[in-house]
Amino acid sequence: MLMAAGALAGCGAGRSSDDARTAAPPRSDTAFAALQTRGAAAMGVDQYTSTHRFDDLPDGGRIELQRGSDDPGGVRTIREHLHGIARAFAAGDFSTPAFVHMREVPGADVMAAKRVAIRYEYRDLPRGGEVRITTKDLGALDAVHRFLAFQRTDHRADGHVHVP
Repeated sequence: MLMAAGALAGCGAGRSSDDARTAAPPRSDTAFAALQTRGAAAMGVDQYTSTHRFDDLPDGGRIELQRGSDDPGGVRTIREHLHGIARAFAAGDFSTPAFVHMREVPGADVMAAKRVAIRYEYRDLPRGGEVRITTKDLGALDAVHRFLAFQRTDHRADGHVHVP
């Protein structure tokens, strides 16, 4: 399992999350708080002070994780995590998202089976990084979009930075 290295990962081509900022979700939501705790353990950064994006694109999608403020150590940790995610996903290993979500993530099984038809490319961003996912295989594309949609929903990743 890729627990220490991290976890991450929409439906409908072109869907994206916007960059608005909001307050943290209520702390009484224990399922979300547990997800955030597992995410912090897997990714190495506070989930409430980081921004997730899971964007569908016509040829795949992108997973983005950035710190909400200048934090060189956190940025380095995110970049290491996303490099590891790109390598793991390319090898068909989706154990980190399964750990964070405590279940198999929709689309991951097909993405693993069609790993030779999917490309994962890491790129630095100012406060973190992104993994760009591309494919020409329609079955893989559908799986990528299902994977991203689940991530977007479960992480409440509408582009907001959650600050407690």
